[in-house]
Amino acid sequence: MAHVGGRLGLGRLGAQTQAMTAMARRAAGFPVAASQFHGDSSIGAALKSGRIVAGSVLDTVQRSLLEPPGGPRVTFDRDGEIPDLRPGRIAPVMRSSEAFLRARFPNLRRHFVFEYYAWYRANPWRHWDEAGHTPPTSIASSTMPVLGAYDSTSAQVIEQHARWVADAGVGTIALSWWGQGSSDDQITHLIMDIMRAHDIHVTFHLEPYRDDRVNSYASDVLYLLREYGDKRRWDNFLLLERADGSAAPVFKSFRTILPQSIIDCKGVRREVPDYAPDDAWRAQTDALREAIRPDFDHVTLLADSLDMGRTRASGFDGIAIYDSYVRPHTWAAAADTFGGNDLLYSFSLNGGFDGYLPVIPRGECDVPLPFEPPIGTVNWLSDSSRLAAEQASHNRIVESLRETLRLQADLDRFNARSGFFLTYVNTFNEWHEGTSFEPARHRRDLTPAERALGYHNPDDGAWRLNLLQSLLLPITRDR
Repeated sequence: MAHVGGRLGLGRLGAQTQAMTAMARRAAGFPVAASQFHGDSSIGAALKSGRIVAGSVLDTVQRSLLEPPGGPRVTFDRDGEIPDLRPGRIAPVMRSSEAFLRARFPNLRRHFVFEYYAWYRANPWRHWDEAGHTPPTSIASSTMPVLGAYDSTSAQVIEQHARWVADAGVGTIALSWWGQGSSDDQITHLIMDIMRAHDIHVTFHLEPYRDDRVNSYASDVLYLLREYGDKRRWDNFLLLERADGSAAPVFKSFRTILPQSIIDCKGVRREVPDYAPDDAWRAQTDALREAIRPDFDHVTLLADSLDMGRTRASGFDGIAIYDSYVRPHTWAAAADTFGGNDLLYSFSLNGGFDGYLPVIPRGECDVPLPFEPPIGTVNWLSDSSRLAAEQASHNRIVESLRETLRLQADLDRFNARSGFFLTYVNTFNEWHEGTSFEPARHRRDLTPAERALGYHNPDDGAWRLNLLQSLLLPITRDR
């Protein structure tokens, strides 16, 4: 398997790409493994390729990005509540989906998976200090966590995280994984030990830790199965159950099916350094399935792609969409296209995006992405503007849960016919992108120095987690 990429001619990159500095790579949206910057997603890269087929799912997504603010909305009543949410109950489409899913999956909480990042360090600082930030006061996040600039290796921090995950009604985390022997890999056993004490299982989200990581895809997955499954006697490694009672591993990967080149913000076409052809991925996915056949009759491999043909050609079983810019009202088109070709689909429950601003600019093409959902410019010093942003995020959480349940609990669609259900929650603690459900500090508790830096902390820093709990517990708790 180690030589598959060589046979297919991988690694013959243009001199322009080879010579790019880390800063230039980052500005172009290419990954920088040394700093664990994963770059644009497969979808983000495809949108920059300039080669989108009219009428494709990607074309639908691209056109949605050009729409003015609007689309499906959840409205609030005069008391600031969502009218069709009541204590202990959920909206009609959720209630019907809940009954269907609970009847098929005995432990439904395992099918809700928090994206989890264990890359934060405090001695020395790592991740919190990106782009010129100086922790612990100035951090690479638009919002200050209630735990401050914590260290992911702290057992106390992991313990608190595990309690929050369990309290939300979520039964699994997907660890962001950066290769064998990486700093994140080295603390995986500790994370699993603590999560196990809270009945939380663990799976993995494979990151672009090397430009030619396609060559190691099969061996990486086999390593994860061996090290964190077999050696631990499968104590809390996620084996996702299907409706027929069968159970098997599931893995998702980020930045997998890429275009050969993208056009940057200055109109320059650049070769994508970690591009891999479909047959290189297919050689790896086939080899992996052959290797695990004695132990599992299947494994579910998901890519972050909206290119149906290439997903199938690469040997993936389907897609797991990460980006919050792939808006819920476009998901049905993806479910129809992929499901209509016998490919699975998973869409993330999410609250949108609110990325941090760098202190040190990283190049003119590395521009801040706008707040998502689209509501125009947000003035974070204005109470009314800040609350409008919070309401939009609140709406997105409810809307995204409704839509992923609707598309996955419909017997006329492929997922339900296949007995498959999986929803990622994006994210537990990706603080750089402002997607975290992990509690933030209440706005009133920010220090004067933190206030001066303009953090976007809400009045109630735990509102996202509390809302998630109110939505999921009626679905996932034991009865």
